[in-house]
Amino acid sequence: MTNQILIGSTILMLASMPVFGADTMEMSHRTHDDGVGFYRAHELSMDLFGTGSVGKYTLDHLSSNKVRHDSELGAGVGLTYFMTRTLGIGVEAYSENADGVFIDSASANLTLRFPLGESAFAPYVFGGGGNQFDLNNVWFGQAGGGFEFRFTHNVGVFADARIVWPNETQYYGVARVGMRFTF
Repeated sequence: MTNQILIGSTILMLASMPVFGADTMEMSHRTHDDGVGFYRAHELSMDLFGTGSVGKYTLDHLSSNKVRHDSELGAGVGLTYFMTRTLGIGVEAYSENADGVFIDSASANLTLRFPLGESAFAPYVFGGGGNQFDLNNVWFGQAGGGFEFRFTHNVGVFADARIVWPNETQYYGVARVGMRFTF
């Protein structure tokens, strides 16, 4: 599964390379002339990401060795619509277990992002809830934060982490790293 995530991420990065060079000069010019910047209102983004999750025990006794041996890896997709430059609502789904149901977890989140001026960096926080379908069918709440970096107006990378509180099982953590494509 790890090799599949690595191969998929590499293909996505290579496929988007022509976009990086073509839009960089245009975006640089546009940012200085009309103030649009890298982040805007009425923006739809699609995320393709890899996940890593760890359980309560690993979070309570955090070490690189425990994370390396006790984490579950997966892949997912998400969509977020930003009504304003800073406020968005989104959905996501991911799978970490190919033996069970196809989608292990699906959720909806409210996101607040904080673009740093007109730069390509934007830290963000989010919270929401959803349903875990694999292993235990439970509802959960979640909260987390991360950052995004845009190579161009339409292509970027992101990394975030969250704590998930299921209604019937112990809490756990999920980290995501991926590519973000905006429209």
